[in-house]
Amino acid sequence: MIAFGIALGLGLLIGLQRERSTDRLGGIRTFPLIALFGALTGRLTQIYQWPWLLAIGIVCITVLILLGNLERLRGEKESSGVTTEISVLMMYLIGVFLVIGDKAVAVALGGTIAILLHLKPSMHKFAKKLPEKDLRAIMQFALISLIILPVLPNQTFGPYSVLNPFKIWLLVVLIVGIGLGGYAAYKLVGARAGTMLSGIIGGLISSTATTVSYARRARETPGISDLAALVILIASTTIFVRMFVEIAVVAPKIVVEFIPPLAALLIVSLVICALGYHFIGEQEYQMPEHGNPAELTPALIFGGLYALVLLAIAAAKDYFGNQGIYVVALISGFTDVDAITLSTANLANQGKLSVDTAWRAMIIATLANMVFKAGAAGMLGGARLFSRVLLFFTVPFFAGLAVIFFWPATP
Repeated sequence: MIAFGIALGLGLLIGLQRERSTDRLGGIRTFPLIALFGALTGRLTQIYQWPWLLAIGIVCITVLILLGNLERLRGEKESSGVTTEISVLMMYLIGVFLVIGDKAVAVALGGTIAILLHLKPSMHKFAKKLPEKDLRAIMQFALISLIILPVLPNQTFGPYSVLNPFKIWLLVVLIVGIGLGGYAAYKLVGARAGTMLSGIIGGLISSTATTVSYARRARETPGISDLAALVILIASTTIFVRMFVEIAVVAPKIVVEFIPPLAALLIVSLVICALGYHFIGEQEYQMPEHGNPAELTPALIFGGLYALVLLAIAAAKDYFGNQGIYVVALISGFTDVDAITLSTANLANQGKLSVDTAWRAMIIATLANMVFKAGAAGMLGGARLFSRVLLFFTVPFFAGLAVIFFWPATP
């Protein structure tokens, strides 16, 4: 009886939505009946072991759809799509699945169908307004995640057995996905956004690219140097959020061991952000145009960099111990923090590296990245921007050094 009750409810939900549609093959009475018909067919199949009954049910529903669309088949009315027809078939199958399958999955499918039907006008409007560049970003992410990833071998190769093509590319997908999420947020809020949001979105897409973009803007418009410095600080603080996400994906069982030292630095950076925001205030300014984070070439470069860092860390640990790992972190941090974060967390998760060494390497890379950004801000944005960025970075930088040298070892 529970399955029949759920079928009735889902049928009413979808029928209510279709009742208001101009292209109405069925409405608030038809869809509940179809769902109940599917549930009854599933129940009879279950009791009497008649699998052919399901096929007969599909044939019956198809015939009803054809009869309902007879005018269109004769050419008397222009077709407006097959959305309702597909919904009718899905409603029947969901009714069957409620009885012979997983009820939770059936309910989720029914709810999803109702939402998709309701959002049809908005989705059509969105698809038509979507620029070619943004559509390209989505398709390139599909290429990276759905075409390239599945065909890569899931086994280790190379020296030190640390290179796994599938796992390396999986983390490329993760990084590109985070960047694409920030890019979507940028497109959602538009080019004009507040100081805080500009920094957060920039940090999600790429804090280094954000630094370069705002430094160039500061040189063109010296009056925004304070704003640019604050955005760079906020984007750099967002790095810690990215790190937490990356560690949680790569090393979920030991992620809690990374939280205390990294959270301490996050809190220090947030305090400096709050102070800077208090003195500079919220300002609306044209955000620099962000590039497509799902481009294949940067993804390949990051994959190669990540593989190189994995090898470098394994070799450095073998020849020089922890000090060698810290040197690798220092060098790689000048260009990217994600690679060292993912590689050290991955090795710590495998037991090949201590958690203390891993998070210290991450912080060293973060501090090196701060130095690089401050230098980029000075060279591209001028002396005023450099002085402001240096002022904002001073406390987080020395706090990072203090954590590296004085934070107690994990018991």
